[in-house]
Amino acid sequence: MDRLQLADFLRTRREALQPEDVGLPRGSRRRAPGLRREEVALLCDMSSDYWSRLEQARGPQPSDQMLAAMARGLRLSLAERDHLFRLAGRPAPERVGRGEHVAPGLMRVLDRLHDTPAQVMTDLGETLAQNAAAAALLGDDAGLVGLDRAVVHRWFADPTSRDVYPREDHDLRGRVFVADLRGALARQGPGSRAARVVESLLARSDEFGRLWAEHEVGLRHEPRKRLVHPELGEMLLDCQKLVDVEQAQVLLVFTATPGTPDDDKLRLLASLGPRPVLR
Repeated sequence: MDRLQLADFLRTRREALQPEDVGLPRGSRRRAPGLRREEVALLCDMSSDYWSRLEQARGPQPSDQMLAAMARGLRLSLAERDHLFRLAGRPAPERVGRGEHVAPGLMRVLDRLHDTPAQVMTDLGETLAQNAAAAALLGDDAGLVGLDRAVVHRWFADPTSRDVYPREDHDLRGRVFVADLRGALARQGPGSRAARVVESLLARSDEFGRLWAEHEVGLRHEPRKRLVHPELGEMLLDCQKLVDVEQAQVLLVFTATPGTPDDDKLRLLASLGPRPVLR
């Protein structure tokens, strides 16, 4: 780990980011170039003290998960992300199949969606980045680890995760998630993360085993979804998708018809904290 070069790289990348690049107001009292340390730390899901120690070349070696969060928070390109990993003494992630690095352009789109629930997900249903409105609507996925990061794994391993949908929609949603997983397995192949999800669920869920044996493919998520919030109740929302084919990622954006009660409920999300995610 090259602490001095890592510190210099983090500082220059922080100073190169402007508040407008990440959806923050500039304000009239800003003097320092680029973002403040506490602002970048928040974007990277870490404490400002941890970030400060890294910039001062006295921090610990970051984990792969922490480095990935830093790459997303700093809006790094793939080349910059690989450089960050190497400076930290870690091998750069392989660029094969799907990736978990969110392209800067896609992150910029997400940054501009302040009051609209939106999140970036992999083809396996893992949340890579989400805004505050999405965390309030669907749950804060930042703390999810292991196979539970995949929505299909939580669906069958922890049925309480289904509460985001009305009970009468559970059968269809489960079938669609299984069909999505089968497609992901076909793309990723044996030994992949998708294969590990299948193996885990076959061992712990009879319901999943029955659905998996039916070999359903091509089931699609409807563009209009009924979602249930514990405080706001049921909402009928439109779900639009922006697909990054190269990275096998999708940006989901949830909106409601203007002037409807559902639109009013979406506006109220800003006053609510993140919805808890059961783990």
